[in-house]
Amino acid sequence: MEKIIELENNLTDFSPEDLIQIESAHLSLDRISKQIDILTNGIAKTVLDRPATSGDGIITLTYSQYSDFAAAFDQNKQSLKLQKFVPASGAATRMFKFLSEFLAEYDLENESINAFMNRKNANELRVFLAGKKEFPFYDQVYEMLAQNHPDFREWERSKRSYHFIKTLIDAEFLDFANKPKGILPFHKYKSHIATPVEEHLAEAIRYSCGSDGKVNLHFTVTEDHKVHFEKIVEQARQIFETQACGVLDVTYSFQDPATDTIAVTPDNKPFRDKKGKLVFRPGGHGALIQNLNNLDADVIFIKNIDNVIQDHVDTIAFYKKALGGIMIESQNRIFECLKKLDQNPSAVDLDEISDVIREKLNMNVSEDFRNFTTEYKIQYIKRLLDRPIRVCGMVKNEGEPGGGPFWVRDQNGILSLQIVESSQVDLKEQRQADIFAKSTHFNPVDLVCGIKNYRGEKFDLTQYVDHRSGFIVDKTKDGKPLKSYELPGLWNGAMAKWITLFVEVPLITFNPVKTVNDLLKSAHQPQ
Repeated sequence: MEKIIELENNLTDFSPEDLIQIESAHLSLDRISKQIDILTNGIAKTVLDRPATSGDGIITLTYSQYSDFAAAFDQNKQSLKLQKFVPASGAATRMFKFLSEFLAEYDLENESINAFMNRKNANELRVFLAGKKEFPFYDQVYEMLAQNHPDFREWERSKRSYHFIKTLIDAEFLDFANKPKGILPFHKYKSHIATPVEEHLAEAIRYSCGSDGKVNLHFTVTEDHKVHFEKIVEQARQIFETQACGVLDVTYSFQDPATDTIAVTPDNKPFRDKKGKLVFRPGGHGALIQNLNNLDADVIFIKNIDNVIQDHVDTIAFYKKALGGIMIESQNRIFECLKKLDQNPSAVDLDEISDVIREKLNMNVSEDFRNFTTEYKIQYIKRLLDRPIRVCGMVKNEGEPGGGPFWVRDQNGILSLQIVESSQVDLKEQRQADIFAKSTHFNPVDLVCGIKNYRGEKFDLTQYVDHRSGFIVDKTKDGKPLKSYELPGLWNGAMAKWITLFVEVPLITFNPVKTVNDLLKSAHQPQ
């Protein structure tokens, strides 16, 4: 009854036309009601107990141990179906943000570019212009400039720089700011210019070919951009398949519109566009848990589209295989326990298993476990172990913005390892701010996942989401402010109830391109 009353209260602002719009979008009234409730009442902040550190939640290995795990992965992979999963739907808008701001603010007719940089303290622009010949797209931009302005080499520096940037990102020309990162030129080799798609293919052939004889790679993309990904893959297919253990099997999926969330005004009324229609926004990358749920593989590697490297792909593959080896070993240990509990529970030392869970899987076990009845111990262990598993690479924190590994205490006081973003924490509370500041490691989004149980059946991943760990974001539309709800992040709340292992990996494995100037770093330059 309370649920019905809550639903009715949250939907009183909707007209019959609104309900038709909601139904046409294949959205659930119940979910919209819950979203409005969250947007109205807020989201409880994550309670940090302490940062996960080396020896306390983060596994640290010697090079020899990495090698052993990588070798174990190679020995086991031929009996497993492997998949690489790459979220790649985001546009490169933020990558070129400071250049877009320059075009909007610079007065070409009345100001030199040096005066602008001094006035705006535009250090990013200064670095970009100083290093522009080192960018992999330099020749492409200048070729287009020459086509449109045959005399551009005779222009003074400010005009040349302005038009170089305009040619690069303006929708009339190359339009890089509105294209997905995955298809942009990232690396310049002697023989070709490589996009992130090609670099992920180069990685995938080194570790994601298993029992089916295929190199399985899955991109989540926007529907409009799929054709561009397909074109790059087809052009590269022949080269990569000669190097691979099998054929390339590259698949794509889109974010389900049914995961969109409703927008509200600052006073929590449904936000409407200029035509009076309700506004729904994409639910964030947490919506991709459904895309992941639709895959069928024994081992799934997850990595962001912009985290690639030039020339050192074998090194990256080595550490990915090591994480895969750890996942397989941990999963086998879990499967063995569960099989014994099913087949002959009386022969199992339950207290010993609880110690393994604490020491090998970094999972919290109740202090009262040894006082439980035998039957309850068995049920308790099964609940702990019969769930998806993820092994997450963690790099040492060097000041990068973003999430990190922490011990988190839930509403029932139970501790678990979680990846936590700063926006999830009440940083106004001094103790929480201190814990967050003491984080020693950073989340590079470097995961290896097992999504099947010991009987070989797929888990329903949507059942392991912490729906209380989403995000409220402030945006604008048509010049008006709005609030929107983003679903629990794919590697945050969407995997909150998974078995989680954190493993330290070297910094060379983390080479994201968040701004265009990151392409000037050594990881993205010819060696």
